[in-house]
Amino acid sequence: MAGYPGLITPVGHREPVPRRIRGMLGDRVVLDTTRAVYVWEWPPYPQYYVPAADLAPGVLIDEERVTEGTARPVGLRSGEVTRSAAGHRHTAGELAGLVRLEWDALDAWFEEDEQVFVHPRNPYARVDALRSARHVRVELDGVRLAESATPVIVFETGLPPRYYLPRTAVDFTALVPSETVTACPYKGRTTAYWSVRAGGTLHADLVWSYDFPTRELLPIAGLVSFYNEKVDILLDGELLDRPRTPFSPEDE
Repeated sequence: MAGYPGLITPVGHREPVPRRIRGMLGDRVVLDTTRAVYVWEWPPYPQYYVPAADLAPGVLIDEERVTEGTARPVGLRSGEVTRSAAGHRHTAGELAGLVRLEWDALDAWFEEDEQVFVHPRNPYARVDALRSARHVRVELDGVRLAESATPVIVFETGLPPRYYLPRTAVDFTALVPSETVTACPYKGRTTAYWSVRAGGTLHADLVWSYDFPTRELLPIAGLVSFYNEKVDILLDGELLDRPRTPFSPEDE
């Protein structure tokens, strides 16, 4: 029992996407569809599979690489911009006529008129940011990093709760600014990252903040959070077990 809700969508599950999906390559919209399909290739989130006919004419390029099965490798070309190994076009079966593009093959993805980062949002996942009066203390190797009784707790399906604390509750003398930037489809793009110096060791990229999160997650704006998996968190005086998530978090 992980102590938080797990992911229940099986690999191979498919559902229609009710949202308009658009993608840009360079300065041009090269994908515009209301007929995308969610396909779960692994449990945390789906991928978009889009009709080949809904890409702009001439953008999709069949590549000559030899592959097994009915998924044919494709590239993308728009003006002076070319992307090889951009994805696969399915030529038979239930996915015939659909293209699965690598996320980085396009420069930007949009659901309706809002940009989405890293991967499609999971329609079966919830992400809630709740103000709390629980007492949170964060330590690493015996060094107190932060302590607050006014956290905002983010509950996200498939991940342990994340505790976001006011900056005035954080001991920044133990933190070292990092150039790292990550993004999340639910929260947006981070505006700050820090490593932690404790016990003579520099622990890379354990701390982050969003100054401009998505409107759904506005309660965390400007607050600071720590990887539960890599620090010690005491919640109301009780030391929490360091969670082991079922997948490595790419986006916080």
